[in-house]
Amino acid sequence: MKSYIKNQIKDSYETKKAIYENDILLDKIEKLSRLCVELYRGKNKTILAGNGGSAADSQHIAAELVGRYGFDRPSIPSLALTTDTSNLTAIGNDYGYDKIFSRQLEGMGQDGDIFIGISTSGNSQNLINAFKVAKEKNILTVALVGKDGGKMAQMADIALIVPSNSTPRIQESHILIGHILCDIIEKEIFGDGVGN
Repeated sequence: MKSYIKNQIKDSYETKKAIYENDILLDKIEKLSRLCVELYRGKNKTILAGNGGSAADSQHIAAELVGRYGFDRPSIPSLALTTDTSNLTAIGNDYGYDKIFSRQLEGMGQDGDIFIGISTSGNSQNLINAFKVAKEKNILTVALVGKDGGKMAQMADIALIVPSNSTPRIQESHILIGHILCDIIEKEIFGDGVGN
């Protein structure tokens, strides 16, 4: 069993190593970090959503920004569309599950915001519908995905595709990328920056 455990850790390491060595993906993470810093300085917000484990990831990242990541500082506006059960169940019941994020984004998203859709496959219809609404409202779209990126990667302004076909490895890497974003945003706005 110990060798199985070690293989799981090795697989996770190999996925992160592939991100570490992917200059195109690293450039996109840097670009998104800069855009997030600009939008926060302009009094806008990030909005995140996902299904299942990706719903938890969207809440996790939003909480790091609203609360704190590495040090005490003023709250940074961020919203996860996965947390309000009244909204989710009302919209799901009245309009269908594929509208649970787009309907919320229609009401809460504003020009200049960034919407981050998190999906391991990149093919979640409720996120695809949210991307459509985001485009109509001039909200920047980010696909945080895996595998081949799916339809979301094709629609997104920025597609961060984790180079893996394994759902657990993709989800682990999504949190890594989310933590990097939180760290850079916090240090650039309230700290001494992160350097080059």
